[in-house]
Amino acid sequence: MNKLELISLNKHYGKKQALKNFSFTFTNGVYGLLGPNGAGKSTLMNLIAGIMNADKNGGCVKWNGESIHKLGKIYREHLGFMPQQQELYSGMTAHLFLEYISALKGMSPKIALVEIKKVLEQVELFDCENKKIGGFSGGMKQRLLIASAILGDPDLLILDEPTAGLDPKQRVIIRKLTEKLSENKIIIISTHIVSDIETIAKEIIMMNSGQILAHGTVTELIKQVNNSEPTLESLYMQYYGGKK
Repeated sequence: MNKLELISLNKHYGKKQALKNFSFTFTNGVYGLLGPNGAGKSTLMNLIAGIMNADKNGGCVKWNGESIHKLGKIYREHLGFMPQQQELYSGMTAHLFLEYISALKGMSPKIALVEIKKVLEQVELFDCENKKIGGFSGGMKQRLLIASAILGDPDLLILDEPTAGLDPKQRVIIRKLTEKLSENKIIIISTHIVSDIETIAKEIIMMNSGQILAHGTVTELIKQVNNSEPTLESLYMQYYGGKK
């Protein structure tokens, strides 16, 4: 059983505080991180991924009891990260792009070949493996980024707005894939689309202004709804109004 600990995380951008004493512990399963744009979700994801640091004396992130910065490469070998924004090389084919990602992850060419085939099939892009990314639709590019994150079967998977640009059918595919993958890993999904996570999340964290507003199972959270329709969507509207 893996464990990811966020301990009193604080992060400022100049005078703006993006995270305020954020603490949470994750174990295997899917976690949904809900909140409107500007809530601090992407900052939190970047700190977990080790892409940026917390403030000086601003808390730490631990993987199975050890600081991720002390673990360094060892931690990164356990990590799969799909950021909200990532440039893709339009002249590359999907297969070549994933070969490049596999090299960054330190995978041997032989293992990479097997893994690339597997992840392309999982995101339903196998028929497009030799097509150039420049001709891909937005949804296809998004699925390719998801494939790059799950390449190598990481123990910790961080997906920042993974269904952005996907049509309803594609979102269901990704939702089912995420649920299947979660059996032996920690998956954290940042989104403002309630339906992406309400049926698969072990626990949901609702945040705003860099802080946790509420967390718990869907059943626990909807008890907080102040109207006759106790749904997670209703709770989202209760906390955030129409903000996305």
